[in-house]
Amino acid sequence: MKNFHQFVKEKRLEKEMTLRKFCRETELDPSNWSKIERGLADAPKSAEILSRIREVLDLPEEDFQTLKDLALIESIPKDLRPEEAVLEKLPLFFRTVRGDKLTEAELKALINTIQDS
Repeated sequence: MKNFHQFVKEKRLEKEMTLRKFCRETELDPSNWSKIERGLADAPKSAEILSRIREVLDLPEEDFQTLKDLALIESIPKDLRPEEAVLEKLPLFFRTVRGDKLTEAELKALINTIQDS
């Protein structure tokens, strides 16, 4: 499963944007952001910061949802995180909680993962 820092760095590089330019446009500290992109610091939790990242990277709605989901997953303390199979299903769970419609296959996969844990 892709992590927040991998996702954002990948999207930033797709835009051919340097870390410094990205930080200038999002008004984030380059030193701290570098730690986030290397997985040494936690993802931001602020809706405002996530929205600025979305704007600067020009993320479509689906990618923005992924960005928020990955940030939320990383906010779970490491010692409380479930196994990888459950972590991979959390975005489906978040979509369900937000009221998004899941396909029948996605819903069954989510239920199976919860039951197996």
